[in-house]
Order: sequence, then structure tokens, then C-alpha cells
Amino acid sequence: MLKLYDYVLSGSAYKARLMMAILGAPYEAVPVDFYPGNEHRQPDFLDLNPAGTLPVLVDGDLVLTDSAAILTYLAGKHDPPGTWLPAGDPARLAQVVQWLAFSQSLTATAGAARLHDMINRPLDVEAARAGAHRAFRELERHLTAQAFDGNAFLVADQPTIADIACFPYVALSPDGGIAHDDYPAIRGWLDAVKRLPGFIEMPGIHALHEVRETEPGVVAMAAEAG
Repeated sequence: MLKLYDYVLSGSAYKARLMMAILGAPYEAVPVDFYPGNEHRQPDFLDLNPAGTLPVLVDGDLVLTDSAAILTYLAGKHDPPGTWLPAGDPARLAQVVQWLAFSQSLTATAGAARLHDMINRPLDVEAARAGAHRAFRELERHLTAQAFDGNAFLVADQPTIADIACFPYVALSPDGGIAHDDYPAIRGWLDAVKRLPGFIEMPGIHALHEVRETEPGVVAMAAEAG
């Protein structure tokens, strides 16, 4: 069985959890006390991953320590039709890989600002927020064009691992002082990801709410069951 070394507040670890939930892939979770315990810096963990980063996915003798590599492996192993990783379509596959690279800029900016605000990680937080907004503007332009073509996701008309890679640190960015108010296309995309079958929450990322009409002119918001 897959084994995931995990920290519940890690956006990168959430990528793996979310992908496995959507694919229905069973796994064993191994909690790692990232903060305040610094367990990822202890010798036993460094023997597994000398970089001291999370997540880590173990499948038999295979050890993967990069979230993009983990998503690629999970999709290749648990999605035989190739929907999440379109290996049979070179153009779409290249676009997916391009967005996987883009996701790293989200981690380095929006993700870094979140760490600063949550655990006081030393950082030029204003530079990180400015970098996040630059990335968000690029993402907004792309998603606006996608919506114009009738597509809700980053690549063509269906979700791929690119969406899972980019989603968490965009969704969590308000924790780092980066609001979504100026990005309507991004908000629509976040909602589209949350509607995916198998979607799971994490602290700071919640499922959509059900909008229910109760009487003319009155709309009540009720938490979606499940």
C-alpha cells in the first residue's frame, strides 16, 4: 500500500491527499510534526528524504519527495485512461508539465507568505505577496481565456494534475494576506475544482456551500452535506 508522510497544514501534502481521494487510491498516512516539532529535520526522516521536505510518498522501494512527481506517479498508476495525465496527447501533456512548473512559483510566493503569517517564517513577505499577485494575474488571464472557450480548467476542458498542483496555494493564499477579490476567473476555477467528485477539505480549504432558494428574493446558504 502507498504510504504518505504528511502534515495536515501543508498545501503540498494536501495535493497528494486530494489526488488520492479523487482517484480512490488507498494509502497509509504517516503524520509528521512539521511545526512546532521539526520532525522533518530529525535523522530518521532525513534518512528517508535528505531534503527534509514534505510530502514523501513511498510505494515499495520507490520514494518520491516532490509533489509534482507524486501527482504524476499517482495519475499514471491509478488513472489508466490517462485523463489526469494525458500521456497520449503530446501537446496537452506539455501544457500540463508547464503548469506543474508554474505551481512552483505559487509555492515560492503565496505559499511562502502563508508560512510567514502562520508560523513567522523569516521572509520578505511583501516581496512574496507581490510575486504571488504577478502569478495570479498570469493565471487570471489564462483562466479568462479558458472560460471564453467554455473550459473550466487549466488544460482543455477537463481537469488534470495541473489543476491539483496549482489549486492548494491559490486557495490558501488568504492565509498569507493575498485575497482573491480581483480575480473572478480564479474564483470560478477554485469552485470548479471543489466540485470534483472525491474532493476533500483541509484546514483553510472548505467545500462549496449549497445555495438553496427558500422563498422569493431570499437565498439561504446551507453547508453542503458530507
